[in-house]
Amino acid sequence: MVTDYDHGLSPAMQAAIGEMRERISAGFPGATFVVGPGEDPAGTYLVATVDMEDTDEVVDLFRDRIVDLQVDEGLPLYVVVLRTPARVMQAVRELRAARVPRVPAF
Repeated sequence: MVTDYDHGLSPAMQAAIGEMRERISAGFPGATFVVGPGEDPAGTYLVATVDMEDTDEVVDLFRDRIVDLQVDEGLPLYVVVLRTPARVMQAVRELRAARVPRVPAF
């Protein structure tokens, strides 16, 4: 999906975003993406949402390349990987189930 925000980006930034999307989609075809401005640090943020319990596998796909884009090519592009809401809720349920019940003090 290309948004109005994407149209205002340099060709180099658009290409970098496309590359990151392709890397993530190749490993996780169901990933969805949103691109927008960010402030901390200032730059362009690509937010990828994946149906994964642990997002480290996703980050492994682009970690080295994003550093190259930021340092060598001077592109302020940042990638954030989120779990789907269903995965987050599943993790919350598992944490709640794992809690040890409190014993009243006597």
